[in-house]
Amino acid sequence: STDKDIIYICPFSGAVKGKVFITNYRVFFRSIEVDPAVYLDVPLGVISRIEKMGGASSRGENSYGLDITCKDMRNLRFALKQEGHSRRDIFEILFRYAFPLSHGLPLFSYLSQEKFEENGWNVYSPIQEYRRQGLPNTTWRITFLNKVYELCDTYPTILVVPFKATDEDLRKVAAFRSRNRIPVLSWIHPENQAVIMRCSQPLVGMSGKRNKDDERYLDTIREANGQTSKLTIFDARPNVNAVANKATGGGYEGEDAYQNAELVFLDIHNIHVMRESLKKLKDIVYPNVEESHWLSSLESTHWLEHIKLVLSGAIQVADKISSGNSVVVHCSDGWDRTAQLTSLSMLMLDSYFRTLSGFEVLVQKEWISFGHKFASRIGHGDKNHADADRSPIFLQFIDCVWQMTKQFPTAFEFNEQFLITILDHLYSCRFGTFLYSCDCARDDNEVKTKTISLWSLINSDKMKYVNPFYTMESSRVLYPVASMRHLELWVTYYIRWNPRIRQQQQNPVEQRYRELLALRDQYLKKLEELQLSDSARIANNSTNSPASPTQIAHHVQTPF
Repeated sequence: STDKDIIYICPFSGAVKGKVFITNYRVFFRSIEVDPAVYLDVPLGVISRIEKMGGASSRGENSYGLDITCKDMRNLRFALKQEGHSRRDIFEILFRYAFPLSHGLPLFSYLSQEKFEENGWNVYSPIQEYRRQGLPNTTWRITFLNKVYELCDTYPTILVVPFKATDEDLRKVAAFRSRNRIPVLSWIHPENQAVIMRCSQPLVGMSGKRNKDDERYLDTIREANGQTSKLTIFDARPNVNAVANKATGGGYEGEDAYQNAELVFLDIHNIHVMRESLKKLKDIVYPNVEESHWLSSLESTHWLEHIKLVLSGAIQVADKISSGNSVVVHCSDGWDRTAQLTSLSMLMLDSYFRTLSGFEVLVQKEWISFGHKFASRIGHGDKNHADADRSPIFLQFIDCVWQMTKQFPTAFEFNEQFLITILDHLYSCRFGTFLYSCDCARDDNEVKTKTISLWSLINSDKMKYVNPFYTMESSRVLYPVASMRHLELWVTYYIRWNPRIRQQQQNPVEQRYRELLALRDQYLKKLEELQLSDSARIANNSTNSPASPTQIAHHVQTPF
């Protein structure tokens, strides 16, 4: 820990003198001689890059110090006095604890001593979730073939596959799918039995290789619900990228080989395009919002266009399933765009995933257990900020969920605060939930026994994350409108560091509604107490004398 006099160059209120404190979890700044006081509380996990600003001979006020780039849409700049290498120790401490893995140190979540009432690791049980979906049944079975990750090291241990497919068939199919990520079941429709399957691309290559086992396996999937005449394969990539992947041994399902299937390309761009898009978005919202050409600047980032394509792909998946046709979803490796499409379409189709605990299950299942590469996409504890594997794929998914909550304000049990909390702890390293890239690595690093789950924090204080307008509906399918006119920038997330936005953050309607709900609870409690004392009085009187009609009070049930 360090305690040092420093100047924080605030982009909104200029240079602010204060003290900075650094622990192994956070950097904390508190202003002195300013009213109201300025505070900064930044988890070190949020830091992506630390640079020295200016040199010993730099001219100009506040030109010597540190420049810190964060993963959550803000940057921090601190200035120090130039004499005596005053920034050396603070730079070294920050660099060491912001990037522990690069220094052979454990991530903070392994050092945390926090205790919560709820154990978030109990939120998701694959067997329970498949049972909730009505599985296994006569056409689908649970296989433990991957119990020691021998079939596929980036898949979970428990998989659902067609009843007719033997374990030997699965091994043969794995050999023809990138990273052995075979088509497995994500969700089954409770009535028409259509399924969402997820996998990686087939290893077709330049020579157009075929694999009879893979072709037969996809046909088994098609036949399973009895009404799919053509299996729809949604390839998340743009057509040109899928063709280019052949050069590196990948590719897509050709119509000659897969005659009972139709292939649809969804035109969603790759991780590099998404990273550059978010970078452009940050440039126009931080530190100052580009006022003069706001709409054209926002359009030039293409961020909302990418959101539109992801949502529109998920709508197509949900629509096929609703009409009784099974689908297979993949991209290249099946852990980025595939996870976005399966989880969003499941959110549209199944109201359970729109509850607070159901959404936690969805994230655990489709993202965490099925091997989204959190370690490389976020870079927890890693100093290599320019790594080409970094990409905001999970943030994009949460943004799509937020867009849905805006279009269907009563359909989700959770509120915006829930989504922002998830994103904050995606980076913070306070919890083990988003660490590592697959269950195999999590087992090796004993995540469940040595770290705390983010869901422990959330489930120990659920009311904070509940949407007061939520109305439970069991069978409604949500189809959001995925057109640019109906999508909006998530200002309260992307521009939240701007003080002007922060002042507007509390929704007055929601605030008033919460107050009314609290009032209702008070009245109900009071009513209950009156009824109890009333019952006690009647009971006393009846033991002393025969009951008169006035003493037999019918308990009032007040409908609220």
